[in-house]
Amino acid sequence: MRRWLALLVAATTSLVLIALLVPMALLVRAVAENGAMGRATTTAESVALSPDPELSAQRASLPVEVIRRVTPRSSDAVRLAALGRSVTAEADEGRQVLTSVQSPRGTVVISVFVSEQELRRGVYEAWLALLVLGLALVVLGIVLADRLARRLVEPIGELAGVSHRLAGGDLEARARPGGPPELRSVALALNHLAGRIGDLLAAERESVADLSHRLRTPLTGLRLDAEALRDREEAARIAARVDDLERAVSSIINDARHHERAQTSCDAAAVVGDRVRFWSVLAEDQEREVSVELPESRVQVAVAAADLAAAVDALLGNVFAHTPEGTAFSVRLTPDGGLSVHDEGPGFDAALLERGSSGAGSTGLGLDIVRRTAEASGGSMRLSKQGVELLLGR
Repeated sequence: MRRWLALLVAATTSLVLIALLVPMALLVRAVAENGAMGRATTTAESVALSPDPELSAQRASLPVEVIRRVTPRSSDAVRLAALGRSVTAEADEGRQVLTSVQSPRGTVVISVFVSEQELRRGVYEAWLALLVLGLALVVLGIVLADRLARRLVEPIGELAGVSHRLAGGDLEARARPGGPPELRSVALALNHLAGRIGDLLAAERESVADLSHRLRTPLTGLRLDAEALRDREEAARIAARVDDLERAVSSIINDARHHERAQTSCDAAAVVGDRVRFWSVLAEDQEREVSVELPESRVQVAVAAADLAAAVDALLGNVFAHTPEGTAFSVRLTPDGGLSVHDEGPGFDAALLERGSSGAGSTGLGLDIVRRTAEASGGSMRLSKQGVELLLGR
């Protein structure tokens, strides 16, 4: 913006200066010519009025010629001046001023030659001064425009920086009002918006925590029902699932109430292996063949264990929800943090990438949770025909 304002001021100033300096330059040239011709006329008159024109011609500052005899071969200007008129005529490399005077010997014509150098005396110096003045005014205009643009650009740049920080999740970012009144109003409005966003997010987190807390009551009832089962093994298995669900609810509440967590990481191999073992029980009941490929060493990724577990659960849950029983699936984790879940079902619909879209009557949030988990770690997600591939940040 500063460059464009400088160019605009330079162009505008140049046009104004051209409109002023060109006529002024022509005027300077005309004044110089008039001065030279005036001096020539004065010289001619002084020589014509002197008692001895030849002597006066020799002492004159300009070249003077005394013509005592006018013949038919003389130039038109000389013959016209001999009639008693003052004449100005063009000559080689200059001009002539001719006047006549009557003497006892007849008519004498005085011719004063004015060279081009005399006609242009001081013109080029004046033009150079005008050019320097014009350039100085253009530079001054650019400097003033740059200072004005800086007053505009710096607050705008600061506003842009604050907006990027807000977009990045820094809700404490605030703009410093400065610059013109309009920009100060924008800064105050942005600060108000940032505060309002923080209030709305805080209210939303409290609502999520409250709603999650309300799940504890049915979970307690489910635990009591599980403990009342006569089959102790089945009761223990259901109680373990209730414990997992209760931990998930507690994690949601903690995340909502304490959203500013430090950057966490986990061993992806351990988390993925644990979740595959969890889903293998259901896979065995549905006669699904499970292929698992995990590295022997740790695969440290920039994702919290609970978040990665939720993402893996979402992926494996989609396999069970969108493929018929008996459909085989595979889970593969590479040492560089690449996680893929493929199945032999009919394939994914691209619409499932949209948040809230579902092909099995569910909430449609599973793949969106997976995508946000991958992107939060600095990675990415890719949906293929037969499954999902993640690249987790490390």
